[in-house]
Amino acid sequence: MFFLIYLVMFGWIPVVFHLFNRFPARQAVIIGFIVAWLFLPQKEFPLPGLPDYTKVSATCYGIAIATIVYDIGRFRSFKFSWVDLPMLVWCLCPIPSSISNGLGTYDGLSSALLQIITWGAPYFLGRIYLNSLAGLGQLATGIFLGGLVYVPLCLFEIKMSPQLHRIVYGFSPFSFAQTIRYGGYRPSVFMQHGLEVGMWMMAATLIGMCFWKTGVIRQVYNIPISWLVSALLITFILIKSTGAYFLLFLGIGILLFAWQFRSSLIVLLLIAFIYIYFGQNTLSETYVSDQIVTSLSGIVPKDRIQSLEFRFNNEEMLTDKAREKIVFGWGGWGRNRVYQYTWDGKLIDVSITDSLWIIAFGQNGLVGLMSVFSAFFFPAIAFIKRYPASYWFKPQVAPAAVITIILVLYMVDSLFNAMINPIFILACGGVAGTAVAQTVTNKPQHNFNHLKHRQFYSTEN
Repeated sequence: MFFLIYLVMFGWIPVVFHLFNRFPARQAVIIGFIVAWLFLPQKEFPLPGLPDYTKVSATCYGIAIATIVYDIGRFRSFKFSWVDLPMLVWCLCPIPSSISNGLGTYDGLSSALLQIITWGAPYFLGRIYLNSLAGLGQLATGIFLGGLVYVPLCLFEIKMSPQLHRIVYGFSPFSFAQTIRYGGYRPSVFMQHGLEVGMWMMAATLIGMCFWKTGVIRQVYNIPISWLVSALLITFILIKSTGAYFLLFLGIGILLFAWQFRSSLIVLLLIAFIYIYFGQNTLSETYVSDQIVTSLSGIVPKDRIQSLEFRFNNEEMLTDKAREKIVFGWGGWGRNRVYQYTWDGKLIDVSITDSLWIIAFGQNGLVGLMSVFSAFFFPAIAFIKRYPASYWFKPQVAPAAVITIILVLYMVDSLFNAMINPIFILACGGVAGTAVAQTVTNKPQHNFNHLKHRQFYSTEN
């Protein structure tokens, strides 16, 4: 089993090279990211002087090197824009965080390099490869097909318990206790947690519904799109991810409102609410989270409310600690966490960090918090400005629009969880590139109506 892990992890870069030889560059990037995220093991290998080697970094390294070899002119297509500024700040903010806490320049540079590989590299690759409606359409189709591929795997684990990662790679990267939900099992497949699977299947289901409604795709291998979306929706319901249920419901509401009223108001209000939420929770002593628990207590199951309340109580503790270093945060090494002495004099960690927002605020302060969320919100706002909701029902714009909505929903999820998904970061770069592109494309670039093997990709790079 360990031989297989080494083989697939270190053999992935040559596979990425093969993809660039076999497919046009844009297709190779999409296939490389999605296949790696869905099937490579949850394994990290330490590298001297570099961040740990993971399936995400392997894909980024492989694509970057392949681009230099096969498509070096692609780098020259990048032109820095105002929408890229938040991601740049997010990638570099660990440097002042470390220096201001006396951790030194080397620690800051090392932390920034990890941030660049984890966030900056997928964003940049999306920026240069998916910077058009056609590119985002291909990515949306890839996510949709990736969700369909995961349907039988999820159903297997729902019935047999999450065992595929252990069966294939010889170990389980997650706590089995966390897979038990509502008297059954929540699948994890080859991801780190069932929450990641829930978010992935939510995105695939929402994209499928959008494709069905707008006629972007009518069939796959002669199977009607209605059957495929139904299979996705049933599987999604069975995976027992409460938060993902809410996000899908919210995403459907956004699309229906946009199609009915030709307005993106809900998306903009959602973004505004999150900024207000941060301002209220970080700059005042009154926590919005308390009001959320009270308002949801009558409609959400009791065990979920208790879980949510437990998270919020920890976040209030961590927020109080983060305010002591409000600008650049506490840096790394667990300095943002809350510690207490026990009766016998031992210092223990009494805090739990579940959400991305509290991690960013604690480690990198307001600068980090605002930059990471703005890295997703700025491209979304720019896209909405360029392509108003009145265009979202058009087949050539609908895939890009639903991708933009998913990015906002991903940030909503990041208020409660910290599941870093490189596909969504890649999509964020694509939305940013499409929003600031020099020309607006209103003509359809692809015919998705009779999707066949490999036909969902255009021959366009």
